[in-house]
Amino acid sequence: MTRAHETVLSFTYSSERRARVVADALGPEVGEIDDARSTATVDREGDAVRVRVLADDLVALRAGVNSWSRLVAVAERVGGLDG
Repeated sequence: MTRAHETVLSFTYSSERRARVVADALGPEVGEIDDARSTATVDREGDAVRVRVLADDLVALRAGVNSWSRLVAVAERVGGLDG
């Protein structure tokens, strides 16, 4: 299914290991928090993690971006990456 709106959140870390910790923490959420109006994917390349949010409308896109931004922040805190 093609979605009308898309954004990519990109997070760069000081090492590939740190990026892997975040990506691994986010992995189980992919598909779990999707709904009828939005979906997301997570991928890692080297020291960067990218979250691609796709949505049918701007309200769903904003909700998805907010949710995934919070999930990244939690993964960083739990992984000891916030300081």
